[in-house]
Amino acid sequence: MQIIDINCDMGESYGHFKIGNDDALFPYISSCNIACGFHGGDPFHISQTIKKAIAHSVRIGAHPAYPDLAGFGRRKMQVPKIELTAIIKYQVAALKGMTESMGGRLAYVKPHGALYNTAANDVAESTTIIEAVQAIDDSLAIMGLAGSVTQKVAEEMQVPFIAEAFADRQYTKEGRLQSRLQAGAVIHEPMRSAAQVLSIIQKQEVISNSGTVVPIVAQSICIHGDNPAAVAILQTIDLLLSQQKIRKQGKLEVE
Repeated sequence: MQIIDINCDMGESYGHFKIGNDDALFPYISSCNIACGFHGGDPFHISQTIKKAIAHSVRIGAHPAYPDLAGFGRRKMQVPKIELTAIIKYQVAALKGMTESMGGRLAYVKPHGALYNTAANDVAESTTIIEAVQAIDDSLAIMGLAGSVTQKVAEEMQVPFIAEAFADRQYTKEGRLQSRLQAGAVIHEPMRSAAQVLSIIQKQEVISNSGTVVPIVAQSICIHGDNPAAVAILQTIDLLLSQQKIRKQGKLEVE
């Protein structure tokens, strides 16, 4: 039987601003990437999300970002290495400390938004992120785009890497994510998204925005919590996985 990890970006609400529908998503995922306050999230919502993740036996990852709350962390920023190192350490240390204080364990770190996409193509950015994470806890894995520069750097540094693919994003022919500034970059149709997931799992490929076949080998599939169709997409994926006898990983299997 095939087994796949399903992860979701969560805990991104802050103050009076609600982002996503975490309560409805938790039953369908096996890992969650919890915002660390720089693109979304605040101490209360982060704490509540950790509590729910532990209750649902879902693996916990830190989801650090550029300091860009206004842009939801999706705007590229030029940050000096010494400053970016501090930014990453601060966020990961906070998530790790809060998780452990509640009886949980932080398992991995997945950069968010523009930080994630920049690192996917940049050796220096990837190296800075990985070194910062290692300085906090060298047992933490890095989650990043399958086939990316981040994966290559992590493997060269002998750091555990979780190769990730996306259920709700369109790919380019180079195997990167299509820019959100372009129409069609985000997939909202549940069946189309689920079909892409099955293609990744069963064929190890996706169809790019230009119609070409892109090879992709991933251990985890992401759905964005702020996608308005996230619940419907996850429900459809869950149904198709069951029909195809593909099992989601459990907590003990992903730790």
